[in-house]
Amino acid sequence: MKTILNNEVLLKIIKIQTEVVQQGVDLNSIMNLVVHRVQELTNSDGAIIELIEKDEIVYSGTAGNAENLLGLRLKIDSSLSGECIKLGYPLICKDSENDNRVNKIATRKVGLRSMIVAPLKHLNSTVGVLKIFSHEVNFFNEFHTEVITLMSELIAAAMFSAIKNEASEVFKRATHDQLTGMPNRTLFYDRFRQRLAQAQSRSENFGVISIDMDGLKYINDTFGHRAGDASIKELAYRIKHSIKRSDTLARLGGDEFGIITHKIKDKEELISLNKKINLSITKPFKFEKNEILLKASIGFSIFKEDGEELETLIEKADQAMYSVKKMSKGRRTS
Repeated sequence: MKTILNNEVLLKIIKIQTEVVQQGVDLNSIMNLVVHRVQELTNSDGAIIELIEKDEIVYSGTAGNAENLLGLRLKIDSSLSGECIKLGYPLICKDSENDNRVNKIATRKVGLRSMIVAPLKHLNSTVGVLKIFSHEVNFFNEFHTEVITLMSELIAAAMFSAIKNEASEVFKRATHDQLTGMPNRTLFYDRFRQRLAQAQSRSENFGVISIDMDGLKYINDTFGHRAGDASIKELAYRIKHSIKRSDTLARLGGDEFGIITHKIKDKEELISLNKKINLSITKPFKFEKNEILLKASIGFSIFKEDGEELETLIEKADQAMYSVKKMSKGRRTS
């Protein structure tokens, strides 16, 4: 098939392919890279990778105006993405307000008016879609369709290669951290949205805890990156065994962790839990005969006391955590 893409664009796609290969088997990194590169390449307002999970599709990689919608779930049978999955080829929406195939609630939440959706498939298996969108009506053309088609084929091949062609493993591998085996940022936001909906309907309280490991750079520089990885895994293990099985612990990236508590009575209970986590983290840790001091800064927020929106609760917990980190640094320098 003759391409309408010029050499400059094709070279950019080849460069992206090389970057994807460099991510190895880390599906989360692959998806994050692709959505950002596709957005740049198509000059769109944003890009999304949606993965199939039972009868739903989950926003598992987001860029641009969709950045804060990570973890959003939609029913497959009521969206353009679902139609794309069923038909197996790219679909274009020129105006979402006049297209009966789209989920208008979702498109309005994203703020899009036009989009292209391409299936993520390898051989006979489809695991999701790659989507680009714009706030402008009729923004996309044949050029964009060819770019997203090529990119969807690239990422699908990389994803299936990473999990050895097991389509059933894609969602699990894409939503869990490779080092610790814990839920990653995508699954954290997915469960956060679900817990928020439950709490609102049942008038329940729950807590959000933000944890940032202290001194990881020092550990890496002093004892090596193997010691750094071992310290992150140990930290995750200690936090996990300090919380309830019904709580969600996720590695959000690097040395950053987040917890969603299933239920909480009040602020005092959350303060008590934070103390328990901190006590567990700071117990002696030895790696290859080296004594390593594990420390972390911890902050939290409570639904509804600190807010009722996902972004507000995350921001309040992060602010509290950074305040603790700042005080800790102040004590060390005084």
